[in-house]
Amino acid sequence: MPDANPTPSPDPEIVASWKQAAAARAAGLVQAGMAVGLGHGSTAVAIVPHLAKRWRGGELDGAIFVPAAHFMAAALRRHGLPVGSLDDWPALDLGLDGADEIDAQLDCIKGGGGALLYEKIVGQAAERFVLVADAGKLSPRLGTRHAVPVEVTPFALAPTKDFLVAIGGHPALRLRPDGDPMRTQRGNVILDCAFGPLADPAGLAAVLDARAGVAGHGLFIGLAALAIVAGPDGVRELARPAG
Repeated sequence: MPDANPTPSPDPEIVASWKQAAAARAAGLVQAGMAVGLGHGSTAVAIVPHLAKRWRGGELDGAIFVPAAHFMAAALRRHGLPVGSLDDWPALDLGLDGADEIDAQLDCIKGGGGALLYEKIVGQAAERFVLVADAGKLSPRLGTRHAVPVEVTPFALAPTKDFLVAIGGHPALRLRPDGDPMRTQRGNVILDCAFGPLADPAGLAAVLDARAGVAGHGLFIGLAALAIVAGPDGVRELARPAG
């Protein structure tokens, strides 16, 4: 079973170097002709220059890259990489994305960047979904270090807040720097809901999935087959435990 003991956060420059190391390893998974989904966060974006280098070297002929967010699409285009959509590539060979918190089962919390719904759609479309992270994202139990983002249709905001409180959460509306609610690509809002360490992440995910007005949530359960994690011991590849 992967070691999920969290690593204390070191200097930001060291963390940035870990992200780059993990990103380089992740880029090495991509092969010519693949359709590859990419998420939204800083670690996912760090993969792009490594892909571009391999593309320019002729190693990735015929590959296509499907972004989960406008920000990622712009990064791919800046580096001269071909951008596709799920309309044309509904079945992806590989998905690569970062995470905010990862447990020993490779279940994770995502959505710190606000693209959680589209990231999950891309992850579910991938035959193989791989998390890419620094060691500080490993956690003994989801919810220990990060709230669960819940994307909500604005019409349902007030009753959804009450619902989240009723099931033991502490929701807070995510705001932009100017104080207005942050909006997702679909125009929804996000409630960052602290539950504390989760005894049953899959159970909570099912409850949220069943609630009208919840457009998506940041619990990614049973999706990742592999996590590429870089830290003080180098780059490790953590496979999802059997069963």
